Amino acid sequence: MGYPIQAIHVPKTVDNDLPITDCCPGFGSVAKYVAVSIREAGFDVASMAKTSTKVFIMEVMGRHAGWIAAAGGLAAEKEGDAPHIILFPELALDEPKFLARVKECVEKYGYCAVSFPKASRMPTVNSLPMPVCAMRSVMRNWRRGTGDCAARQGQAGYKYHWAVADYLQRAARHIASQVDVEQAYAVGKMTVELALQGRNSVMPTIVRVSDKPYKWKIGVADLDKVANVEKMLPRDYITEDGFHITAKGASIWRP
Repeated sequence: MGYPIQAIHVPKTVDNDLPITDCCPGFGSVAKYVAVSIREAGFDVASMAKTSTKVFIMEVMGRHAGWIAAAGGLAAEKEGDAPHIILFPELALDEPKFLARVKECVEKYGYCAVSFPKASRMPTVNSLPMPVCAMRSVMRNWRRGTGDCAARQGQAGYKYHWAVADYLQRAARHIASQVDVEQAYAVGKMTVELALQGRNSVMPTIVRVSDKPYKWKIGVADLDKVANVEKMLPRDYITEDGFHITAKGASIWRP
């Protein structure tokens, strides 16, 4: 049509599911928030597990890709640290195995903390036995109900509690990742520079230069290689049993 417009995309998807870019601005801070929160909640539950709550589930963002749920695993420095279980949207939930693992963790560590994505591939609400998920009618608000459903399923007779981080996880500027802040400003700066250069249909990216120490630079990708593509959590970042992250998955994000 000859209209003077340029399309320059800023990679803002906090779920970290865009291809090509090493990570999306915002993800580093969300990862920090989730890891800190599940670790602190784990200490809290551990302190009262003998006489009270034994199962805690924190529902985090991540509809199709499990990057944020996986980030909770960065909180665990040794065996027995929270989270004991991480569920991933990439894998179908095996309910009997999940229940067995919850029971195993409670018996072994005294409690069980779970990092749970908001759209895990668990059985649909309608297939869950009533009154397991009889809250809020047939869970009209499914988006915010997966954690509650999992808690009701996964309690295995234990007292449980669940929490929804919701917007807090992507708005906690007081504990933002310094690297994430630097990347966000750098990506925004490059976006303006690309516009001034007359570029069109492109996206600035974060390019990993080295792992240890973590170094990065700004690159550029064509939008036709980004649009309608989801970057899922690689299978080798997930343990064979599907309930935690591997050493490789953890090493990618730990300094």
